[in-house]
Amino acid sequence: MTASVTAPVSVRGLRRWVRRSQSAHRERGEALGNYYFAVLFVLIVGGIVHKQIAAVLWPAEPNASELAGDSLMLVLAGGLYLALRRLGPLALSRPAASWLLTAPVSRRRLLLPSLWTALAGAALAGTVGGLAVLGHVAARPVPGTDGLLPLVGALLGGALLLVALGAQAGRRWSAWSDHVAYLVTAVGLAGLVVDSAVGAPRPDAGWPAAPLVTALGGALALVVTVLLVLAVRRLATTPNERILEASKTAGTLFDSAYGMEPSFVTEMVERRYWAHRKLSSRRLWSRVPVLVAQDLLLLRRRPRRVLWVAGAATLPALLTHLPAWILGVAVLFGGLIAGGVTAGTIRTDAGNPVLLRLLGLSSRRAIGQRLWVPGVLSGLWYATALTLLWALGDLPAGPWWALGLALGPVGAAATMRKARAGFVDNGLLPLDTPMGSVSTGPVLAAVAGLDVLLLGLPTVVQIAQGGPLSWTGVVVQAAVAGIGMRAYLNATTETDRVELSGR
Repeated sequence: MTASVTAPVSVRGLRRWVRRSQSAHRERGEALGNYYFAVLFVLIVGGIVHKQIAAVLWPAEPNASELAGDSLMLVLAGGLYLALRRLGPLALSRPAASWLLTAPVSRRRLLLPSLWTALAGAALAGTVGGLAVLGHVAARPVPGTDGLLPLVGALLGGALLLVALGAQAGRRWSAWSDHVAYLVTAVGLAGLVVDSAVGAPRPDAGWPAAPLVTALGGALALVVTVLLVLAVRRLATTPNERILEASKTAGTLFDSAYGMEPSFVTEMVERRYWAHRKLSSRRLWSRVPVLVAQDLLLLRRRPRRVLWVAGAATLPALLTHLPAWILGVAVLFGGLIAGGVTAGTIRTDAGNPVLLRLLGLSSRRAIGQRLWVPGVLSGLWYATALTLLWALGDLPAGPWWALGLALGPVGAAATMRKARAGFVDNGLLPLDTPMGSVSTGPVLAAVAGLDVLLLGLPTVVQIAQGGPLSWTGVVVQAAVAGIGMRAYLNATTETDRVELSGR
């Protein structure tokens, strides 16, 4: 018996065969059409909002301190690395993942185009971040050597991508790198909050220091070169399941953007989070209602998210330089973040009410029990955020902690409304505007939950007026929140119905 050895097949030839054998509805020029659409979209949107983008990246005068600039660089670096880790970063298109990943082709040649694309995207993100930091902090005019900060940002973005690529291959240090990125992001956010509270001085005309920028750029160039050589040599060792997972993520993001359906991303994030957890059975607390006990168990199993939500209570302090009404609206939006910690159970009930039928719970009893934990979390978040703003001197005297607790029902009702929204209804009639036709379904889905936040309008008015807070204002807000939450519960549930979706 003679063993037959299969010779490697050319990637280019196999790609050509896949393109020829595609279904009839897939045109040969589809890829070029996608690139054309993407470039045209960027040009049109850029032509409309290019002044606003320029004002954000490069204001007329620097408006941030050196502490804010350093903190912003930490936030951008940590956030970029975490984003790359969530995206893959190495992914393939759906046809390539289906046909070429397991084919007898050179894996290095197969994955190299994706590596160059990801490297270019990370370098572009780093360049934009470096340009924003330079525009907000550096004095005018910027010396030529100091203006190399965007190039340093591009090199840093490339280095972070290559580190994330090594972590994607399943290295032992991948989990530790995520922890470090979380820590760096948290330190950067803390620095921004401290800068907003103490008013750090603006840097002189010598920031950033030219020798430091030059040395950092040279070191990063050397690091990127070494990591790139190692990445190309070890590119074929990336496991198939990691590449497939990244390809699913990219496909889900594309589907969500193309179909204007954000629930695809939400479901993917929830499913991926629990797929990587090893859970043991625990008995629910018998002294509280069963659905409240389930929410408490979910809260106990997500300690990291609870810590991030608690830390987010300091973020409204970054907006104190904006008009007071914007600060009030931002505080109201924070209740959705706090209440959304346990929103996964609400979406599960709305999508599959079998458990509610087995428990013999009507929709009114189920929603009534689900409101407790989001209400407590939102109330505590509001109380912490408002108390911190008062302690920093950004709010006048008054019982702001009590007003925050009174806002708890508002955050709970808004969280419930958003979680029960379901899929986008694309069958609704579009709206004709001067800018063209706008689909009604995505607009209604985008404001789901935000409309309930109107119950917090007394708080926004109180913050916008800037006067001292009295107990009368707290009572008025508590009454509006309680009556509004009760009206929402009665209007969207029934005592003889189980289904929760579509409300």
